[in-house]
Amino acid sequence: MNEKVRCLIIGSGPAGYTAAIYASRANLSPVLYEGIQPGGQLTTTTEVENFPGYPEGITGTELMEDLKKQATRFGADIRFGTVTAVDLNCYPKKIVIDGEKTIESDTVIIATGASAKYLGLPDEAKYAGMGVSACATCDGFFYRKKRVAVVGGGDTACEEAIYLAGLAEKVYLIVRKPFLRASKVMQDRTMQNPKIEILFECNAVGLFGENGVEGAHIVRHMGTDKEEKFDINIDGFFLAIGHSPNTKIFEGQLNLDSVGYIITEPGTPKTWIEGVFAAGDVADPHYRQAITAAGSGCQAAIEAERYLSERGL
Repeated sequence: MNEKVRCLIIGSGPAGYTAAIYASRANLSPVLYEGIQPGGQLTTTTEVENFPGYPEGITGTELMEDLKKQATRFGADIRFGTVTAVDLNCYPKKIVIDGEKTIESDTVIIATGASAKYLGLPDEAKYAGMGVSACATCDGFFYRKKRVAVVGGGDTACEEAIYLAGLAEKVYLIVRKPFLRASKVMQDRTMQNPKIEILFECNAVGLFGENGVEGAHIVRHMGTDKEEKFDINIDGFFLAIGHSPNTKIFEGQLNLDSVGYIITEPGTPKTWIEGVFAAGDVADPHYRQAITAAGSGCQAAIEAERYLSERGL
């Protein structure tokens, strides 16, 4: 079963839905497939207070529902389904949905996002939205004058620890190795911050708390004869061990960086393949915010419309 469309959007977070809004208003009749997590990773966030237009804040799920309704209002065709295969090196582009249906499209906007890496502790799922977070910029505000922990030893972990130190009473930085992997300037800033205590050669092995995170179980020198177990009292537990862009299906077709993020033409959502655009976290290893993702979704839709117009499609 084949279908031909002018604009296909893969992914349904802020980037995908915003691209659908703009593409619909440009009369591109976009079709959007939501993937395995309709609404994207923002649906796992409880309160969103930094998205413009919501002065009282809004839950991540409600925000995504609002964007979806807005896209639908303008005529976007939003469907359940997951992309299982792609051929972007042909015209029109061919995208297979759920291993069965093939969509042929003049343009493709990729907005599949990126997934935060977790330690794999059962407690991370147990306390999701109740003290466990993978974004200090998103959720740090809720921990003003409280105690938090950040897991990681690279630049991102140090940046998040420093950011949280500006809000929280105390920040523990839990580092597996006996040193920080961060750049020298970030190491210095972290070590010189009086609110940050670095726990070197430590692993977080569990969390505890009644109605949310109240503390973490820590093991120092794990697996050695010097192994030592202790607990820290915290209100928030932040993961800063990296993100994995959802790009496996595009390997060998698009240019990806060493981590897997889609490489685009600087300042644009254009990939090296004409008619294929990338928006949101799938092409953004730096900001990873809902508002920047939405902005890049707008850009991708505008570029798709220009591409079609220039070719009379």
